[in-house]
Amino acid sequence: MKKSIGKTLLRIGDKVLRPVYKLYEKWLWLQIKDGPFPVHIGIIPDGNRRWAKLHNMAVWYGHEYGYKRIQEVLTWIWELGVKAVTIYAMSTENCTRRPPEERNRLFEIAERALRQLLESKEIYERKIRVKIFGNMDLVPPRIVELARRVEEATRNHRERFLNIALCYGGRQEIVEAVRRIAEKVARGELRPENIDEELFSNHLYTGGLPDPDLIIRTSGEVRISNFLLWQLAYSELYFCDVYWPEFRKIDFWRAIRSYQHRERRFGR
Repeated sequence: MKKSIGKTLLRIGDKVLRPVYKLYEKWLWLQIKDGPFPVHIGIIPDGNRRWAKLHNMAVWYGHEYGYKRIQEVLTWIWELGVKAVTIYAMSTENCTRRPPEERNRLFEIAERALRQLLESKEIYERKIRVKIFGNMDLVPPRIVELARRVEEATRNHRERFLNIALCYGGRQEIVEAVRRIAEKVARGELRPENIDEELFSNHLYTGGLPDPDLIIRTSGEVRISNFLLWQLAYSELYFCDVYWPEFRKIDFWRAIRSYQHRERRFGR
């Protein structure tokens, strides 16, 4: 009886709050619609595990709901005309320190996501180039092969860019860039005095793209967790209290509003 009453109250509450939410959404849109919008957004979709535990679910259900939210958020981003997105899908620590069962579930989601990208009409209609980067030695070979297929299928796209950081660490990325540059110097292809910030940036995974204008992190954590350490030197950081599976359009638009209200000085 109590459960039935509780469900009824939730339904009533939802009916009451939905129109209020829609009004607030429209009000936010009126504030941000004239821009400016970021050219490149980085996302740290944090809080899947805690959200699942809060709802008495196994942790991998949090990752499942988190993946569905990524698909939805990407649509909102493309609709704003944002050119590039980099998603922190799995960190190096996710790929080495998580329990084997959870890690396998994460890789299953990654494999499904790549297959869906390969078959997605939106990717081809919007001319989105997809790039997957990170420590591929930690990724199952079947997923590495699938990632290369997605990259090859979209390599001629130039309208939008979707980067997926998989088993990724920012320090690792910098070390790899240094190694590649050092190898060129050793072969006589590059003189040390010609090494500058632009050349170094072009040896990173995101080479050729502008650095992120805005980094969004959910779940209330206020840190960057080894994400795009070089690239976010002058990025605007936005930290949101909600767990990623509950990230709503109003949360996204609040992040955009916050970005629009900031004065970007780039160290000046």
